[in-house]
Order: sequence, then C-alpha cells, then structure tokens
Amino acid sequence: MSAFGLRIIDEAVQAANLWINEVDARMGWNDKQRSYRVLRAVLHTVRDHLTVNEAADLGAQLPTLIRGIYYEGWNSAKNPARMRHAKDFVAAVQAAYGAEPLGQVDHVVRAIIDLLDSHVTAGEMKDVREAFTKEIRALFGVG
Repeated sequence: MSAFGLRIIDEAVQAANLWINEVDARMGWNDKQRSYRVLRAVLHTVRDHLTVNEAADLGAQLPTLIRGIYYEGWNSAKNPARMRHAKDFVAAVQAAYGAEPLGQVDHVVRAIIDLLDSHVTAGEMKDVREAFTKEIRALFGVG
C-alpha cells in the first residue's frame, strides 16, 4: 500500500524530493529547505523571463510537484519580464529567494540550470537559453 493511498501522489512526492536532493548535492549543502527555496527562486526567475508559450513548454517537462512550484504565483500577463544584464537576473533571483542574502548567486543559478539540463530535453533547454541575452546565458554555464 502506498504511504498516501495513491501511487501517483507517492511518485510525485518522490520525484520532487529527488530534485530537491539533487539541488542539495549540487550546492554541497545539507539544507533541503534552502535547496527548495533556491530551486523555486531560479525557476520563477527563468519562467518570468520567458514568453507565455515558452514558459508553458518548459513547465510541461517538469515533474508534477515541481511544476506546481514553478507555476505558483505566476501572472502570465506580465511575461516576458525582460532582463538584459546578468546583474538584473541575479537581483531577480535574490528577490525571489527572500531577504536572507543568498551569496554566490552565479553558482546557484548554474546548479539549477545544470539540474534542468539533466532532466529537460536538450531542445527545450536550447529554447530557454535563447530567450536570454548572451550576458545572462554566461551565468548558465556551458550547455
């Protein structure tokens, strides 16, 4: 019998935990709450920069609960929120993360983009990257 009574719910929780654990490992942390907050902050910043169609295309490839985090609080009428400079993207991630200083935001962004690269199709990630300026893409690293 499943822990929650529905296998699909158990699998969704497991997939979300795997993603958060992967963020934790990529960051070298042992703080799942912080990893969740970082994942959420970067996903929201990326989502808000994409066109509505591109944001939906990316969202469609995320696991169920991660997709819920991704869409949480989304106002599609404001998309895309154009950022031209890396400092603007970093500031948006920090604002989405909260008042606590995040530190090494470039490392955080790269870790989440690497996570997406490992779970989302290469074609979709190419589309996501192309939505950003060269300066912001530099934060994402090679991929």
